[in-house]
Amino acid sequence: MARLPLATAICLAMSSAAWAQESTEEAPVLDAITVTAQKREENLQKVPISIQVLGTEQLDELHVTDFEDIATQFPSVSFQRLGEVPSNFQVYMRGVASGGDGNHSGPLPSVGVYLDEQPVTTIRGAVDIHPYDIERVEALAGPQGTLYGASSQSGTIRIITNKPDPSGFAAGYGLEFNSISEGGTGHVAEGFINLPIGERAAIRLVAWDRDDAGFIDNEYGERTFPSSGITINNAGVARDDYNFGDTTGARAALKIDLNDNWSITPSVITQRQDINGSFGVDPDVGELDTNQYYPQTSEDRWTQSALTVQGRIGNFDVTYAFAHLDRDLDTESDYNDYAYWYDTLFGYGTYFYDDNGDLVNPSQYIQATNGYKKQSHELRIASPSENRFRFVAGVFWQKQDNDIQERYRIDDLADSLSVTGWPDTIWLTRQQREDQDQAFFGELSYDITDRLTATAGMRFFKVDNSLRGFFGFNDGYSSNPTYGEGACNTQNLPPYPNAPCEVFNKTVKEDDSLGRFNLSYQINDNAMVYATWSEGFRPGGINRRGTLAPYLTDYLTNVEFGWKSTWADGRLNFNGAVFSQDWEDFQFAILGQNGLTEIKNANNARIRGLEADLSWAATYNLRLSGGIALYDAKLTENYCGFTDANGNPETNCASPEAPDGARLPITPKFKANVTARYTFDVGSFEAHVQGQLSHEGERRTDLRTAERLILGQLDEYSMLDLTAGFGRNNWNVDFYVKNVLDERAELSRFTQCAEAVCGDQAYTVVARPRTFGVRFSQDF
Repeated sequence: MARLPLATAICLAMSSAAWAQESTEEAPVLDAITVTAQKREENLQKVPISIQVLGTEQLDELHVTDFEDIATQFPSVSFQRLGEVPSNFQVYMRGVASGGDGNHSGPLPSVGVYLDEQPVTTIRGAVDIHPYDIERVEALAGPQGTLYGASSQSGTIRIITNKPDPSGFAAGYGLEFNSISEGGTGHVAEGFINLPIGERAAIRLVAWDRDDAGFIDNEYGERTFPSSGITINNAGVARDDYNFGDTTGARAALKIDLNDNWSITPSVITQRQDINGSFGVDPDVGELDTNQYYPQTSEDRWTQSALTVQGRIGNFDVTYAFAHLDRDLDTESDYNDYAYWYDTLFGYGTYFYDDNGDLVNPSQYIQATNGYKKQSHELRIASPSENRFRFVAGVFWQKQDNDIQERYRIDDLADSLSVTGWPDTIWLTRQQREDQDQAFFGELSYDITDRLTATAGMRFFKVDNSLRGFFGFNDGYSSNPTYGEGACNTQNLPPYPNAPCEVFNKTVKEDDSLGRFNLSYQINDNAMVYATWSEGFRPGGINRRGTLAPYLTDYLTNVEFGWKSTWADGRLNFNGAVFSQDWEDFQFAILGQNGLTEIKNANNARIRGLEADLSWAATYNLRLSGGIALYDAKLTENYCGFTDANGNPETNCASPEAPDGARLPITPKFKANVTARYTFDVGSFEAHVQGQLSHEGERRTDLRTAERLILGQLDEYSMLDLTAGFGRNNWNVDFYVKNVLDERAELSRFTQCAEAVCGDQAYTVVARPRTFGVRFSQDF
């Protein structure tokens, strides 16, 4: 599997026979695509890395409205939405996924997301940017550690916006109405305006409002707790189309050309996303139904201010990029399953009473506030790209803060059981997390011959990650002397803001280096092959349960052979890569005691795969594109579930939780999509029809054998989208149907607490049912 596609591509590329032209008429050609993946402008077909691109027209044609839609278009990308916190999602690339990520005190993401020059990946994951007025989206597969750092261990996604243009006025808008089968109705309204200010400056203003309809019904239900006989119902939150949301935002950018060599571009983008309901369905209730007993809400507000300065000093390009991201994520989560199943199995309900000593409803719900701040600076210099010897070098500094507050509530709880100062709170997490990253990086390229180029890169980094604060119970409920108020009262610990005391204060510091080496050979003007060795990393950190040992940095080493080729006089591009990746001591997050996320280093894994994409201008009217990804991702040592005294994973055990050879979760063995678009004239109108078919194979829900058997597998699925429309001059009307076959595509599965306890009540996040929409757009 690994050798055949590469061998075929090389043989085809070196063949002297030209692609026969069947028609004597002038043939259509594919537009050249310019990317900046390697921190300089280059033709996509000349860049010796695995990269896929969606341009402005493709984003519009595919009706891409959120990050999930973006991820669907790239076979190398996997996307997982966590249903209990709807605005929280994780992005994975090339099968580098262990599962369980996304907690505010979990591992850093393994995929970096950039908006222009600035990173927008917070500790909990990337922000869900509404993709309007976007120039292109670049997906860089494989470790990008030398140029992009810690959160680009397995890949990087770059969202490039349209910039202010002093050359002329431009404006546009789009209005969309959509309806979900068995669900509600939604809309999208968006627009932009580009205003020149003299000959050397312009401002670009963008705004959007998106209403996402719900399609999951929260059915009326009752639940009786075995220990007390107390019965509750969800009449207060039961409703149809439960999982709805609204997203509003705006972006403003100003570009000033100071002279022919220097420009500055300050910008600000802000967005608010309000989501109600869980995105998980309970098959025991119904196909698109659930029973939730307490509010499930998410309010995600963020603003990023940025400044980019670009210029030239002599023949060298200089770029400075600054960004400040401020994100507030407030959530409410139903934690009633935790209470019910612990009561069913362990008599949990007898532990909770009011001030009179009477048993109370033991249901828990979580009210959480997370405040993220992220600031970054990057300064780099690049030599002229036409030189035989050229380089890119820079310095990078980044600091992330997360102010964590999670309150686990039980109504009418006795004061003697509540955390001091927090009525009705059985458990409190009040912590401050800080992640710092400093680096010096550079890449050197040398044209050994006119066709053979060698590139070497290094990144020297230093990370400083800390976590401090309080977590635990009132000592009236648990007098454990290692955490909670039991530790406050026995260890004379220092105070902590809005908490009984500071239970722990830990720091992890590391410094190391990463490397990359690439050889590319330009067979002819239309074909190139390359080989790459590269490294990526993800820093270690401190566990939310501060009594646990820190987790260590994990590293990814990639060996890749790829090709870029253009055929049929520019009508067809065929690109691809085969690779093998070794993932060392990877970080693995699980739901541990009290339902808290625990991160441990697992062991080693290996991911081998093939990725390929094709674009073909078959005729002036018909364009075809598609991509495939094949992965073989598995453990190469036993996962025993514990580490030694130094935090290194143990692999020698009688009954491993996951044996050597077990498949990694989330990523399928096979993923593919294909799109066909046909344009034609109807009188004075330009019309089009389009279809896209995407397929994702079966996936494992968990790395561990026992938990995987409890949760089951995620079934394979295929989804078909159709579009038809027409336009004239500067306006267009599109009619579309997404998920034409109304497939119940299973995207992820989760439980509210550890699978061994709550596994009988697992929830499945499913794709939107069949959706009909109409969109009108106009440009000026």
